[in-house]
Amino acid sequence: MPTLETATQPQNAERPAVAGEPCVLLKLGEIVLKGKNRELFERRLQNNIRAAVKGLGIKIQIWPREGVIVVRAESGELSDVDAVARRLTDVMGIVWVHRAWRVAKDVDATVQAALDLVAQHPALARKGAFAIRARRRDKRFPITSSDLNALVGSKVKERYDLPVNLKHPDLAVFIEVDQREVFVFTDGMPGAGGLPVGMSGRALVLMSGGIDSPVAAYRMMRRGLRVDFLHFSGMPFTGPESIYKAYALVRELDKFQGGSRLFVVPFGKAQQQIKSSGADRLQIIAQRRLMLKTGEVVAHNLGGAALITGDSLGQVSSQTMQNITALDDAVSLPILRPLIGMDKTEIMAEARKIHTLSISELPDEDCCTVLTPRRAETRAKIDDLRQIEKRLDAGEMAEQLAANLQEHRPSYGEHSA
Repeated sequence: MPTLETATQPQNAERPAVAGEPCVLLKLGEIVLKGKNRELFERRLQNNIRAAVKGLGIKIQIWPREGVIVVRAESGELSDVDAVARRLTDVMGIVWVHRAWRVAKDVDATVQAALDLVAQHPALARKGAFAIRARRRDKRFPITSSDLNALVGSKVKERYDLPVNLKHPDLAVFIEVDQREVFVFTDGMPGAGGLPVGMSGRALVLMSGGIDSPVAAYRMMRRGLRVDFLHFSGMPFTGPESIYKAYALVRELDKFQGGSRLFVVPFGKAQQQIKSSGADRLQIIAQRRLMLKTGEVVAHNLGGAALITGDSLGQVSSQTMQNITALDDAVSLPILRPLIGMDKTEIMAEARKIHTLSISELPDEDCCTVLTPRRAETRAKIDDLRQIEKRLDAGEMAEQLAANLQEHRPSYGEHSA
């Protein structure tokens, strides 16, 4: 069998007997539609892949191909390849992650690898139906995709006596002929999709301890934004529980971008000042405007171009259209609200998917539960809010709050260690 130039065959008695070298084959999504800018997106994605794998302590090589990326563990160990594949399912910009075998660009080598994979698959023991899915990215390969399907399929049927079912197989063997090698695999894991984090700039998430804001952060990271997090604690009138929750949430979200920063603002005294100003039913909107003003100062300091909140229209009494308009008036930065049209069930389902729901449901007393009126205004008037802020000198308050940040660096690596 012809050999691969850079393939290694480590001596490992437990390694499955498959002709070729294990690797991770990454399928890209909308990146391939970026035209002349595609190279920039792919370069960013490759940097994000290296950063994500760094915490595993596994040395890798990255080879861009036409529409796919190949990641090779330098050790050649199947366990390292599996660990890399699992980690890369959280990297934005990747649609599918396949643990594949990289074999020489040769018909006999391709057939042998396919037979070896079938021999390992659980479907073989129960005589499940199979299908072969071949694709040639390199049309110079000596046989067509349909002929390769027929050839490999006949060899599998001859050796293992399995039935064929092209529509609903129990086992599908994928064969992809590339420019330099052939990839053979039987399974795949869905990736995070979206765009590589960092391609769309930077923004600041107003992170509560609730369910909504972590999902909003995830959605904007998926659109290529690198985000920092700002949490308002009720201290000194509450304990540190909400900070612990915010830290845990950011640590979980860090798997999607790495290098996350959480900034904490003690907000209790500012709330007390707003209450003393006679805000009454406007208290909630007034304090949210102050949070946004503080966030704007912090975002400017960090190079952020937008604020992100977990607002969902009509979800609570303060999230009316008129109140949302009043909040927009507080700052000049754009406020991104990726959950605006989602209901609570949809938001909870996404929180469960990204593993933040159980953290958000932990009990705590955050700043929004203290010093609040019994009834909140649902139709806040901007002029009334501006008058309150004039009495408080809200701009100066925001500057002072932003100057007293506590910075934390929650790392997903410490969570999974």
